[in-house]
Amino acid sequence: MSMNLSAKLDELQRGDRHLETTVALCEIRTQLQELTKSVESCQSEVSEVKRDMVAIKHELDTVQQVKEEIEELREYVDRLEEHTHRRKLRLLEQGLTFFLTYAILAAVLGMLQFGYNTGVINAPQNNIEYFIKSTYRSRYGEELPDEAVRGLYSIAVSIFAIGGMLGGFGGGMVANKFGRKGGLLLNNVLGVTGACLMWCTKASNYYEILLLGRFIIGVNCGLNTSLVPMYISEIAPLNLRGGLGTVNQLAVTVGLLISQVLGIEQILGTNDGWPLLLGLAVCPALLQLILLPICPESPRYLLITKQWEEEARKALRRLRASNHVEEDIEEMRAEERAQQTESSISMMELICSPTLRAPLIIGVVMQLSQQLSGINAVFYYSTNLFSNSGLTEESAKFATIGIGSIMVCMTLVTIPLMDRTGRRTLHLYGLGGMFIFSIFITISFLIKEMIDWMSYLSVVSTLSFVVFFAVGPGSIPWMITAELFSQGPRPAAMSIAVLVNWMANFLVGIGFPSMNDLLDNYTFLPFSFFLAIFWIFTYKKVPETKNKTFEEILALFKHGNGRMSFRDSQLYGSMLNCVNALESHIPVNEQAGLVIAEEKIERDSCESGSETSSRTGTGDGICRPPPPLPPPRFPNSAV
Repeated sequence: MSMNLSAKLDELQRGDRHLETTVALCEIRTQLQELTKSVESCQSEVSEVKRDMVAIKHELDTVQQVKEEIEELREYVDRLEEHTHRRKLRLLEQGLTFFLTYAILAAVLGMLQFGYNTGVINAPQNNIEYFIKSTYRSRYGEELPDEAVRGLYSIAVSIFAIGGMLGGFGGGMVANKFGRKGGLLLNNVLGVTGACLMWCTKASNYYEILLLGRFIIGVNCGLNTSLVPMYISEIAPLNLRGGLGTVNQLAVTVGLLISQVLGIEQILGTNDGWPLLLGLAVCPALLQLILLPICPESPRYLLITKQWEEEARKALRRLRASNHVEEDIEEMRAEERAQQTESSISMMELICSPTLRAPLIIGVVMQLSQQLSGINAVFYYSTNLFSNSGLTEESAKFATIGIGSIMVCMTLVTIPLMDRTGRRTLHLYGLGGMFIFSIFITISFLIKEMIDWMSYLSVVSTLSFVVFFAVGPGSIPWMITAELFSQGPRPAAMSIAVLVNWMANFLVGIGFPSMNDLLDNYTFLPFSFFLAIFWIFTYKKVPETKNKTFEEILALFKHGNGRMSFRDSQLYGSMLNCVNALESHIPVNEQAGLVIAEEKIERDSCESGSETSSRTGTGDGICRPPPPLPPPRFPNSAV
């Protein structure tokens, strides 16, 4: 029995050991399965790491390739910038040729017409008033009151400015439709018509004919003030643009002087001679009709507006007297690429454009600084002013001739200074001098009755006032308005600027007699106030445009407020030239992608910059665009 028990105990022990072994084996099997899963997971992770390593290696290769492309692109941009700099130096070396001189002289006859008709109404004032009185008496059998006569004469003076407003407003449309040269030729029809009407005024015994003739000749002069500066700025070489632009004002002053000399009593300033004096305005129009057809159309208009490259090359060869015109063509092409989005801009689009708003405001204020300085009060009523200051009527007329002579001499002096000293500097000198001598004019008026020789101080102060006008405000507003805008918005900008100029001209012409009666000896104080404001504005806001291409001037306003340094504007303009040259190699679809990407980055940058500025309280909160995206690689490109 004990053996049976022992056997059973052995059997139970063997069963326990077997059970323990089974349990152990199950545990081992479970651990092996978990280990297998872990190994498989590790293998999967290793595979992913290998793939990541391959991707990283690929990205590193791509980064290296991009780095090489950026280095290559930087070298290419450097070569383009150097090439642009050399091209600009060649442009600055261009000189004045015979045919360019001929074209400018033929064009500025329009500004001579403007000057002549501005000053011609001054000297024969008494003769015209006598004609109005006698005509009214013969027509109605009664005398016309002196106040009504002066009112009609003021209308004859100021209706010229109303016509000028109309002509100036349509100048941009005429320039785009008929071209600069074509518009000038068509405009002479108005010049001839208006001059003939004024010539026939006395023969017809209708003073209304005088008003109609003054209005039509005003439209003619308004178109001239828009078309002539535009034409000259577009045909002039870069280094001569300032001096040649001053020729506009020289022609105006010569026209003024001629009208003042012919208006003295010894020549045509008589009751019989004044109709011929007014009718001689036909001469500049006829002379321009003879001379201008030989001149070429503006190369910029032909190339950028009409896309006639071969015609533009022919015009440039004639104007430059050379077959090497590639630098001019490249500069125009660069301007065209920079202004493709504004190639056909209207006046409303110009006003609403954020980029062009600053130069437009500057152009408008510059025009106002010319007219609201009080100079037209001197031109229109100088004989009367000198008579009121104590001079005899004959001496007053000769003093008026002195005004014209000084204007011509000072404008000649200004021509070489324009490209040497700069537009902005001369304008500041001119406005400052006019402000000082307008105060002296007021002082001389106040004490003329106490001191006999004060009448001479009045004459000297008025002549000095005119000297400083010729230094700056006389010519610079016309020139700088044309320079501030590229080919696309220039006609619309000139139209707006000329409209504002003529509107201010009209207000001064119609309002000065009443202001003179109201303020008496303090007549020039409002002009002193305006001159001070214009000086401050010019000092704060107006950029220097001397020796800058149209593209560099555009870069001034794209970069900031228009007052960055000359060196910075040159650098920015040169880089803009390079980018434009690069864009000519990029396919259209890639260009569109780059533009969209740049706009997105700019928006993101603006939003993040504004948030950071408002959150930290640092910075000015102004949104500044990031640098443009680099164009793709061009391994086969050459400068």
